[in-house]
Amino acid sequence: MFLHENRKRNPNLAKKQTMKLFKKIAFVFLVIIVFFSLGGYFYFQKKFTPPENYLKVSGIAENIPTKWISSNDNSHSALLLPIKIKGIDRVFYMQFDSGSPITVFYKKSVESIAIKFQNRLKIDIENASISTTFTIGNMNVFSNTFEVLNYGEKIDFDNPYAENIIGTIGTDLLEKRITVLDFKTNQCSFIEKIKEDDFTDFEFKKRKILIPSIIENEKLKLLYDSGTSGYELITTKEIWQQYRNKNSAVKTEKGNSWGNALSVYSASAKKKLQFEKVTLNLSEVTYIEGTSNLQKFLMKRSGMQGMIGNKLFLKHKLILDCKNEKFKLE
Repeated sequence: MFLHENRKRNPNLAKKQTMKLFKKIAFVFLVIIVFFSLGGYFYFQKKFTPPENYLKVSGIAENIPTKWISSNDNSHSALLLPIKIKGIDRVFYMQFDSGSPITVFYKKSVESIAIKFQNRLKIDIENASISTTFTIGNMNVFSNTFEVLNYGEKIDFDNPYAENIIGTIGTDLLEKRITVLDFKTNQCSFIEKIKEDDFTDFEFKKRKILIPSIIENEKLKLLYDSGTSGYELITTKEIWQQYRNKNSAVKTEKGNSWGNALSVYSASAKKKLQFEKVTLNLSEVTYIEGTSNLQKFLMKRSGMQGMIGNKLFLKHKLILDCKNEKFKLE
């Protein structure tokens, strides 16, 4: 009788043991998923959070003449600012790139400067950084740890008209000063105070400028990236198809992002792009192939629906107060 009853109980005991085993396995998988999710979160946070802003800025720059450089059929492919390096009486240029969270110098360029003007630049080869001060007008910008990228060209010292580009000015400078970009007069200013009447909020996440706008009653969050200077609106292929004029010719270009080859496709459009009280005409829309899956993922994760360059603002003045996250378009 005892043996018979024990056999009856064994199936239930086996079921309980199996359930416990499944629960343990499920718990282990849950722990693994949470671990990798947290690991991925902290990885992206660390990788795409800009370093501390080490710039020391004094003085202001007012009505500084800007310069456009062109490539192929694009007459506004980059916006340059004239700068001087402390102790060197010569004008160089740096590209204004609101898509870069840090100001950087180009290795080949600064090395050629260091050779010609010895003891004027301190280049840390091991850490790929440079200690220097550069000036824009009456504004001084100093750091012991400017990053040096393996990029750029040697300086053409024999040509007084050469556009010697030695680096990129990023949004770490915009965090220190209110920036006035007057595209009507091709001038810019970096100032400390301005009367902020009729200014509008924008987001300044991880030193990225995300400006609210409206197209066809749809609210959009657009990244102002002056590194894509010569384009009005860059978006996904799907939205590009939606906004472009049907059967319009497609212009194809080869692009470059820090040495990575890109394919750029543009087509005419006829849309209205509204920024609070100012409405601009969108005459061209663009999409890019060649960006990494990681870049596409980050674009979606940030919530932005596209990027706008300088070309959209050519007849206007853009004022950016990144510290207080306010802007105005005139």
